[in-house]
Amino acid sequence: MNPLSPDNYYEPVIGLVMFLVTLFVIGKLFVPRLQKTLAERADAIDGGIMRAAEAQAEARNLERQYRKQLEEARRDAALLREEAREQGAQIRAELRAQAQAEARHLIGTAHAQIEADRQAAFAQLRTEIGRLSTDLAGRIIGEPLEEDVRHTGTVARFLDELENRTAS
Repeated sequence: MNPLSPDNYYEPVIGLVMFLVTLFVIGKLFVPRLQKTLAERADAIDGGIMRAAEAQAEARNLERQYRKQLEEARRDAALLREEAREQGAQIRAELRAQAQAEARHLIGTAHAQIEADRQAAFAQLRTEIGRLSTDLAGRIIGEPLEEDVRHTGTVARFLDELENRTAS
């Protein structure tokens, strides 16, 4: 048996016919289904890639918006902090000025009170000195001088002279 020259000529023809029938059945039944399935898969893959690309573009866009909003929020926060610092400084300055004014007022009131107390003490001391001087002079003379009207003028003149000497 030689494959190139077979004994039966009908075997290669039958083999060829069977091959063509098989090729025809495969070409008509299986190839269109296979092509349709491959096209659907390719479409699904391409669509998935496109959807992924769209989702990625949308994610980038959202990220940009987020970063922009975050930067705006940071700027706003910095402005608020600066305004708060300025307001704090202004409030401190106002409180300081108010405290200083109040302190000046208290000091002025205290000085006035001290001066009034000093004047009152001086007047009381002057009266007491006059009385003691009169008592002492009465003891020295041997007569009470309290009822003498002139002694008040004399004592006042003496104290005025004494005050003028110490002031000079």
